[in-house]
Amino acid sequence: MAERRIWDISQRLRPGIPVWPGDTEFQQAGTWQMGEGSPVNVSALTLSTHTGAHADAPLHYAAGAPDIASVTLEPYLGECVVIDARQCGDLIEPQHVVDLGGARRVLFRSYEAFPDDRWEELHTAIAPATIRALADAGVILVGMDGPSLDPQDSKTMDAHMAVLAADMRVLEGLVLDDIAPGRYELIALPLPIVGGDASPVRAVLRELPDA
Repeated sequence: MAERRIWDISQRLRPGIPVWPGDTEFQQAGTWQMGEGSPVNVSALTLSTHTGAHADAPLHYAAGAPDIASVTLEPYLGECVVIDARQCGDLIEPQHVVDLGGARRVLFRSYEAFPDDRWEELHTAIAPATIRALADAGVILVGMDGPSLDPQDSKTMDAHMAVLAADMRVLEGLVLDDIAPGRYELIALPLPIVGGDASPVRAVLRELPDA
């Protein structure tokens, strides 16, 4: 059997990685260093749970909702469809969603080129009506390259509330620059952080067996 191609759609975790304004900056510090009396290198990380490509837990937008350690892994692993949303403007509306062909995971590409060296306040968001339409179609996970399903200045988080009502899962901060629209296998497992409102993920897409 031929090996299936894999695309890494994660951000590189590093000092200076853009984070939501006011959130924790990424830091890495050495705990033990080889050559300083230690046979190994060990380091400590300081970062937000929403750093880079990450999975939101329901706890992120609803008090008392499940944390990231409690959610099932099924939504983060399986066939998905990638949709080109670069021409959608401020909001991805229901009419921008192509035929899903039964796919239960949907990823939206909104950036022409992912802004990995800067924070952009204005990003494409997803209309709550689109979330509801996806849920009606049986979608269990929605993801995007932007930092949030909602606009940065939203106080009501309408898209997240629609996700909560539909019990869908969320991926944000994906890098989809090299991904053509179409169908793939998604693998983006969150860490089981007890009490975690989110978790960074190593997100990849894999070519489907029949591609």
